[in-house]
This record gives sequence, structure tokens and C-alpha cells, in this order.
Amino acid sequence: MSDQLLRTVLGGVLLLHGLGHGGAIGALAWIGHFGPDNTGDWHAARSWLLPDLAPSTATAIACGIWALALIGFVAAALAFWGVGIPIGLPVGAWHALALGSAIVSAVGITLFIGNWPAFNTLAALAVNVAVIVALWMRWPPETLFGA
Repeated sequence: MSDQLLRTVLGGVLLLHGLGHGGAIGALAWIGHFGPDNTGDWHAARSWLLPDLAPSTATAIACGIWALALIGFVAAALAFWGVGIPIGLPVGAWHALALGSAIVSAVGITLFIGNWPAFNTLAALAVNVAVIVALWMRWPPETLFGA
């Protein structure tokens, strides 16, 4: 595989994973507007860890987590490709953005596990784990965060 194709694929994975979090936000909006009927395996936000949260609060927390992951992964993909750096991010910022977004996403999946179809949950978790492991192995914390 050529370096250019590898860069395209890796950046594409980050971008698509980020946009996938937008799909979760869309599903929550759909459920909020049309109700929980006929949503297949998609359910309103409910956290097993915080079961007493009001549905609106759980939805707000879930949407906040998914929005952070969406923005972070999209920014990581753009920085990885060297696009969209005018906001002052160094080119290498994609490492920390991708790692932080994967951690945020994994925390969200853990908090709201069982709300989404199993395939979506497992696929998103697999991408998060792959990003965390790959970045941790290739760029240890001291190189990512200057420790």
C-alpha cells in the first residue's frame, strides 16, 4: 500500500468515525421528535451507571459526548491531512485530538451501552481501541503531551 493511500485511508477512518457520532446525535433527535416506536435497535439515551437521570438530561449528556467526539475526530482527520490548520493547531495536533476523541467516545459508549445496535457499538468501540492502541504504541504519552 502506498504512503498516499495509507494516509487517505487512515484520515478517512478518523473522519468517518467522527461523522458517525453525528449519526448518534441524529438518532437521539429522531427519537426525541418522533418517539421511541419504530427505531429498530436504537433507544433513547439512558445510562446504566446513572439510571436516575431524567431522559432529557441523559440525552443532553449523550449529545454533548457525541458532539465532542465528532468535532475532535473531524479536526484530527483534517489535521492529519494537513487541512484546516489556520486555527493555529500544529500539524502534529492530530495525535492528541484523535487520542482524546477516542477516549471521549469510549467513555460515551461505556456510559450509554445498550442504547445503540450491537454492530454500531462494537464497530465504534473497535475503532476507538484501535486508535488508542495505535497512537499509544507509535507515539507514547511523552511524545504526545511533551511529558
